[in-house]
Amino acid sequence: MIKILELFGGIGAPRKALINLGIEHKAIDYVEIDEKAVRSYNAMYDRLHKPQSVVGWNLCPDILVHGSPCQDFSRSGKRLGGNDEDKTRSSLMWETLRIIENMGSWKPKVVVWENVKGVLDKDMIHSFNKYLNRMIELGYTNSFEVLNAMDFGVPQGRERVITISMLDGTPFDFGQLKKRPTKHISEFLEPNVTGEQYQINIPSMLNRIEEFNPGVRGKYRPLDVIEDRCWTISTRQDRCPNAGIIRQDTGTYRYLTERECWRLMGFSDEDFDQAAAEFPTIPGKRNATLYKLAGNSIVVQVLEAIFEAVLMPEEQQNEFNSTTEGQLQLII
Repeated sequence: MIKILELFGGIGAPRKALINLGIEHKAIDYVEIDEKAVRSYNAMYDRLHKPQSVVGWNLCPDILVHGSPCQDFSRSGKRLGGNDEDKTRSSLMWETLRIIENMGSWKPKVVVWENVKGVLDKDMIHSFNKYLNRMIELGYTNSFEVLNAMDFGVPQGRERVITISMLDGTPFDFGQLKKRPTKHISEFLEPNVTGEQYQINIPSMLNRIEEFNPGVRGKYRPLDVIEDRCWTISTRQDRCPNAGIIRQDTGTYRYLTERECWRLMGFSDEDFDQAAAEFPTIPGKRNATLYKLAGNSIVVQVLEAIFEAVLMPEEQQNEFNSTTEGQLQLII
């Protein structure tokens, strides 16, 4: 029985991945301050949880997953950083370390941290290296890599830094991850989307479409038309840039729907329907809550590949331990 703790848990991508893999597990707790995310999580899994902050939390899991807020590391954000003293949203990652410190002799065997590529940028790397060093002080061996959801079957160009910290002294080998051919975007799209709320008819948005307004790329960041895959699912689609837009047979364009965004994050239609029942869509309007919940999640298929590798059979794990050595080299 694997005990998992989800910090900044969102709509529960780690738990969904374990369910999809059929791995017996116990979610010993889920910590998320966003009330709407909590309501969605409860609708999808159980109704046990209330909104709560990660500050001062203390539990004893086998695996700890934290997708701490990325806004202040993001290249599209205000770049406020994530230093411990900054008290930005992204600095909440330090609460995870305090939680581990407070566990005393018990520590999670595996800690998985997901964040945007911006943490590797020149003006942000000091925070990332500080996190790695603090994990080393806590007894962990760190490995990290930029993973793209497209390498795990999902037609979404979503790159995220995944840091995996192992307590047993073994650096995680990202080469173990089972990659899958990327599916075509058509497998994720709803047929006959005719709702007026999804149609792009605002001049300011139409003018950002290059094939509608040739030459826009030299003036502005254009709205990209989706062909075989989309770009990163964000918390909103009615802005530029977004995950991309759909060209319709009528020669018009539309936004991705809320359901399509959830599918592209690895969630089932049943998951979506359960969350949508908590936050009903006003007829003729887009549902900002459902878009935001999808954009803030981790792609489930990426976590499936990580859990498959981390939770491999004992004999394979021993073999891996005996042939791998060394500590992660920090970026200078």
